[in-house]
Amino acid sequence: MHGLKEPPTGKIRARLPATHYIYGARALRDFGDGYTAVLLPVYLTALGLGPLEVGVIATLALFGSALTTLAVGFLGAHTDQRRLLIAGSGLMLVTGLAFAASSTYAVVGLVALMGTINPSAGSVSVFVPLEHAVLSRSVVDSERTQMFARYGLVGALAAALGALASASPELLTSLGISRLSALRAMFVFYAVLGLAGAALYAQIPAAVAPITGKKVSALGPSRGIVYRMAALFCIDSFAGGFAVQSLVALWLFHKFDLSLATAALFFFWSGVLAAFSFPVAAWLSKRIGLINTMVFTHIPSNACLILAAIAPNLELALVLLLIRSALSQMDVPTRSSYVMAVVTPPERPAAASFTSVPRSLAAAASPAMAGALFAGGFEAWPLLICGILKILYDLLLLKQFRHLRPPEED
Repeated sequence: MHGLKEPPTGKIRARLPATHYIYGARALRDFGDGYTAVLLPVYLTALGLGPLEVGVIATLALFGSALTTLAVGFLGAHTDQRRLLIAGSGLMLVTGLAFAASSTYAVVGLVALMGTINPSAGSVSVFVPLEHAVLSRSVVDSERTQMFARYGLVGALAAALGALASASPELLTSLGISRLSALRAMFVFYAVLGLAGAALYAQIPAAVAPITGKKVSALGPSRGIVYRMAALFCIDSFAGGFAVQSLVALWLFHKFDLSLATAALFFFWSGVLAAFSFPVAAWLSKRIGLINTMVFTHIPSNACLILAAIAPNLELALVLLLIRSALSQMDVPTRSSYVMAVVTPPERPAAASFTSVPRSLAAAASPAMAGALFAGGFEAWPLLICGILKILYDLLLLKQFRHLRPPEED
């Protein structure tokens, strides 16, 4: 069988070059996502667009991501995943250059739909199913969650540094560069990050599905489980679309007149807290299980979001949002690990895609609604809707899957 072999000693393959290259590419990509998510509403406002248009652009970006991720899900089980990752990086390169050159609402919307801009600064992109499938081959069941925690830690720290870098346009303007040119320079740099990511992915050994002489179904015996998970993840992502990072930044800019430099510092610390929650999630999941970790950390984080929406001052709102950041991402490595655990290895690329695509589609619907609420003066409602719906999702997830355990919990 071609591809990467299972480690005979049961140790994580983090020492192997292929895994390092994936972590490095994830870091570059999330650094770019970290600052573009904060700068997106600033850039669109500089182009003369309003809150509703910002929400629509975010919707188009997430919808386009869902379509490309769906295509990857079908191709990933039969195609060299390295080549697909390189192609995705090429799309990231084109997206950055096209965004920098865009000046009208229609063009920006088209680039957002067809490109890789991520308004959520989270793990929703065409790269995720492919990386999950490659990484899942490198570890035994008992170490899988820790591996995903490290993978998430790298990405979240990079995204935090990216958020801090979103203050760079202010530095450039102090050097005499116009504000719009400074913002466009950041999207050109986003394109450079895509090129660097392609160079890293090119170092991964080719790994293709074995030739069996018959057509292999993308999803097989685990189809029912995957569909049930995807349906629940839709609720979570539809809710999350009301509070993607670009819209939270817009809310802080509008309600509290937050400066870009202060927003960059806040999102940096928010990202740092989220990053270090990943290894905590891995530790906790070994003691209470993957599903319990997902649910019992998610509910308090969403309660904090609801309270932040009605906070009377900036300081309290930021504290509540920081507490939320320390808890809200603990379900990310555990969810990824759980999905990979309850399906068969050949189904992993499709399972990652089929659970990601509905999430992206559901998330794509809500930013435009949030933008309309912002434009109508109901600025707190997107955050309230997000928190309430996410708590509902947590309760449904616990009810549906608490008895379906991954192999390491049996």
